[in-house]
Amino acid sequence: MGFQIYGVFRLLLLLMIFVCSTAGATLRENSSSSSKKHSSSSTSATSPQINSNSVLVALLDSHYTELSELVEKALLLQTLEEAVSKHNITIFAPKNEALERDLDPEFKRFLLEPGNLKSLQNLLLFHMIPSRIDSAHWPHHRSSNKSSHHASLCKDAFDESLRISHRNGDDHISVARIFKPNDIVRPDGIIHGIERVLIPKSVQQDFNSRRSLRAISAVLPEGAPEVDPRTHRLKKPASPAPAGSPPALPIYDAMAPGPSLAPAPAPGPGGPHHHFDGEAQIKDFIQTLLHYGGYNELADILVNLTSLASEMGRLVSEGYVLTVLAPNDEAMAKLTTDQLSEPGAPEQIVYYHLIPEYQTEESMYNAVRRFGKVRYDTLRLPHKVVAEEADGSVKFGQGDGSAYLFDPDIYTDGRISVQGIDGVLMPPEETKLAPKSSPPVAKAAVKPRRGKLMEVACRMLGAFGQDSQFTSCH
Repeated sequence: MGFQIYGVFRLLLLLMIFVCSTAGATLRENSSSSSKKHSSSSTSATSPQINSNSVLVALLDSHYTELSELVEKALLLQTLEEAVSKHNITIFAPKNEALERDLDPEFKRFLLEPGNLKSLQNLLLFHMIPSRIDSAHWPHHRSSNKSSHHASLCKDAFDESLRISHRNGDDHISVARIFKPNDIVRPDGIIHGIERVLIPKSVQQDFNSRRSLRAISAVLPEGAPEVDPRTHRLKKPASPAPAGSPPALPIYDAMAPGPSLAPAPAPGPGGPHHHFDGEAQIKDFIQTLLHYGGYNELADILVNLTSLASEMGRLVSEGYVLTVLAPNDEAMAKLTTDQLSEPGAPEQIVYYHLIPEYQTEESMYNAVRRFGKVRYDTLRLPHKVVAEEADGSVKFGQGDGSAYLFDPDIYTDGRISVQGIDGVLMPPEETKLAPKSSPPVAKAAVKPRRGKLMEVACRMLGAFGQDSQFTSCH
């Protein structure tokens, strides 16, 4: 009896183990099948299926190579696939020249920087509309309305929309002309070719802000603060001069070193802060001399024999003004070899004909009429050129080295004034005056003075006529 009970108990135990194992296998199969279904459904949800006839595939294989490369660099393929799976899209594709050559190089460099990926994405999405718009549905084909507005895929464009209009016989999308409507047509979208890039305001603002920050990012080096020895306080920095104001330093401090230090001084470095184009003005002034005729020798000295043309251009670029007293060719031909053979002689001659003021024929004539003689500073320190009225004109210099104002106002542009003269001016020689020699003093023989007693005796003898007998009385 006990043996039978024991057998039944073992049978029940085996039956329970079999049932549990069968139930576990069924649960595992159900869980694996459900996980496979969930993974397949999630995969199908995250990555929509794009067929080979899609507008995205057509874009990547089209002749709009620059746009397709930017779409890949901007990592927009998945975003566009999701958009195409939901609705049709319309792409306004700029031609390759618009993205390659017509686009500002600095702006393109800004878009391709890794930190500006969002701006590049917004720029590309601004060319796409989440609906199908072919040329047959544009406003001028179906109604009298000449324009229509459409929102783009760019979420950061805010209220900025794309405006399709018909102007001057052509269709336009905002500011770009549509030169190839319905260029690529697919079931899920359409591509139109446009001539230029559409830039949303948000991207333009980002570019402007980055560019302004880049301009002020460099810190100019500053020297140690200076202390005023009189007040023992820090000197206040000078206020910035407004654009176009005259320079603070005198022109002599801005001049290049003389021939004794540098036989051919190079022009000073220019920069974007110059408000005047001195080099262009000097070229214009020299061309005017050549076309005017009779001043080829002076132009040859300024350009070929010396570097004075470059130095004058630098001075004008820095805000200085010049008046050139230009000797004509006849006057320059009278210069001797000795006057031009010394080192730096041509520069010194020209410096004496450069006045650091802006004077015209009228202003100089009025000055000499009013004041008689006027002394003008020259770039050849410390010499000055004297001007006075003579025969209804202005005469420079004195004596045989004088010259008359021969061709007035050959060139005047507000910064450079050229006045033609008929002679080469030379500064007066600095001669040291010899000390005045006093006239020779004639030595007179001094007769010995006679005594009082002898004078009285001679007078008494003279009264009697006997003084001739005594030699002492003569």
